[in-house]
Amino acid sequence: MGIMKRTIEMKTDAHLQRDVLDELDWEPSVDAAQIGVTAKDGVVTLAGHVPVYSVKHKAEEVTKRIYGVRAVANEIEVRPSDASVLDDQQIAAAAVHALQWDSEVPDRNIQIAVEDGWIKAEGAVEYHYQKDAVDRVLRHLRGARGIKNEIGVVSPRTISAIKSAIEAAFKRSSLLNSKTLAVEVEDSKVTITGDVHSLSELAEVERTAWSTGGVREVRNCVTITPWGSGPAEEWGY
Repeated sequence: MGIMKRTIEMKTDAHLQRDVLDELDWEPSVDAAQIGVTAKDGVVTLAGHVPVYSVKHKAEEVTKRIYGVRAVANEIEVRPSDASVLDDQQIAAAAVHALQWDSEVPDRNIQIAVEDGWIKAEGAVEYHYQKDAVDRVLRHLRGARGIKNEIGVVSPRTISAIKSAIEAAFKRSSLLNSKTLAVEVEDSKVTITGDVHSLSELAEVERTAWSTGGVREVRNCVTITPWGSGPAEEWGY
């Protein structure tokens, strides 16, 4: 088949703000009336207050899926409703119980501390998805105002094995052009440079790197060049 060409106009700050507000309003798990949105040069700031931490997190996720968003500053405050107010001991007990029931979390390696509604998780896991699973479980707890995930990732993988695994994953991805990405690994810390076209692609780069066993830190230095920001883009079909 032939080649389609299209040029996409860059969004104004007002256009981006409206798109984010519309997307928040469309998302059923978020009360958009509680959230304020400002946009400047692709950086979106979220403000306001919500009753549970999971809604704050969801608002950020929703914002990141909008074309034209380069970064998100999440300044939403968590203010538990009277029905959701729990003391630190209750939150800690609920956190331990929730982690025990999640199959992705090696709960015996995790320690929990709670202060003023903030949950701190410490310990060690082999994969970053396990660390992410702790976040996923804890952010839905009633009474939680925020999460400090200080869990470390430890694995016997060599540096060369980590680098090769990430590069192979980039090549398999249908969302990324592996030829535009470079991977360097030092002491289980991964640095990625290159270029992508959207925030969702940037997130995919980071997700792919974190999915590799033994990765303790990811420095995502990839830049975003939106479709249509230069000459007309060519898409093959």
